Amino acid sequence: MQEQAGSQNFIAAVLSKKQLVKANLEKVKHKIGVYSAKGGTGKTTIAINLAYALKELGYKVGLLDADIDTPNVTLFLGINQRADGAYPLKPVEKDGVKVISSSLFMDDSKKPIIWRGPLIAKLVEDFMQNTAWGELDYLVIDLPPGTSDSPLSIMQLLDMDGFVLVTTPQHIAALNTIRSGLMIKRLNVAVLGVIENMSTADNTGGGKEVAEALNTELLGTIPYNEKFNKFSDSGKVPVEEDNDIREEFIRIASKLKDMLH
Repeated sequence: MQEQAGSQNFIAAVLSKKQLVKANLEKVKHKIGVYSAKGGTGKTTIAINLAYALKELGYKVGLLDADIDTPNVTLFLGINQRADGAYPLKPVEKDGVKVISSSLFMDDSKKPIIWRGPLIAKLVEDFMQNTAWGELDYLVIDLPPGTSDSPLSIMQLLDMDGFVLVTTPQHIAALNTIRSGLMIKRLNVAVLGVIENMSTADNTGGGKEVAEALNTELLGTIPYNEKFNKFSDSGKVPVEEDNDIREEFIRIASKLKDMLH
């Protein structure tokens, strides 16, 4: 009886939080997660360039960095300012894209963020429930790898349009990305498609493997390109600096737009 009551209380708490998140994001039309269970696939690079490609298509876009303990979005975008932490939290605007990240609330971006799960989950909830996003056509969410508190909180509390999975060409990366997709489907959220990142002429196939296993679309294949590192290290967005990169991400963003409209 006690166990049943505890379960009912937990479900009630989740539903209550979900309603608060829904109310706060009522002016956000579409929410897209960028995710993979494996680290090192380039999720942040994909999330940033996808967000900016959607902006290039004329949409109002927000970018949520849900990788709380190792945030990189602000580093990749060259954002050095700090937020005051007052509620409601206010995103920083960079080139017309609204951005929020745990790094905006830290005095030194080089210091490690050593938090336990409940604190991480609380800040993710704040980013969804207590942040003044305003009117957006798309909110792109860069998730951390794995199946920890951040991905679970987002999947449980946010009415997502779906997730874009990111893999590299290697078979082991594909297997881990398939696990990500199965977790998403188990939580009754859509898999919108797969992007294969860092492909080379001698090494492709991971994206196709994931797409076939999950019965979803291969949205695009991003070739390995040193320019990504060069631009990211200097706080520039590849989509806005290189025509070839821009065209590929515009193609991917257009596919997602057609799916969701």
